[in-house]
Amino acid sequence: MRHSSDPALEAPLPDATDLRIAIVVSRFNTDITARLRDGAVEALTVAGASEDAIEVFEVPGAFELPWAARVAATSGRFDAIVCLGCVIRGETYHFEVIANAAAQGVMAVTCDTGVPVTFGVLTTDTTQQALERAAMDRTNKGWEAAVAALDMVHLGRRMAGGDEPS
Repeated sequence: MRHSSDPALEAPLPDATDLRIAIVVSRFNTDITARLRDGAVEALTVAGASEDAIEVFEVPGAFELPWAARVAATSGRFDAIVCLGCVIRGETYHFEVIANAAAQGVMAVTCDTGVPVTFGVLTTDTTQQALERAAMDRTNKGWEAAVAALDMVHLGRRMAGGDEPS
């Protein structure tokens, strides 16, 4: 568990000015995913993204995240995509199937398209664990996934020889 004295929580955010970010969020477990979405939007806004540069797309569940992320990535409209969802363990194997499919699918989109796609999907044993990871502060996993997306955009540009600061 991170504490408020964690230096990563106080680090300056990467610049989101002039970046277009898609947020793809699952409606399943919406009480959690809405908080993840809000955390991601807040992080991007605090980092300098304008409201019209952030587009939110809803999908039914975590399983559908990779398809929507691929459509967003191949559209050429976005610098990065943030995928958000919440899968809570139940009594069957379904949890593992959905969590693994979502993770592998999101990674495939990133590798296949070259567009940074981050994985802000909670995979918890209980609703309480999910709520703790969706707190409305910098420990929110939606916030963290948005910041990771910004980091990856800047890293990619720097690696490609762009004018990003080192």
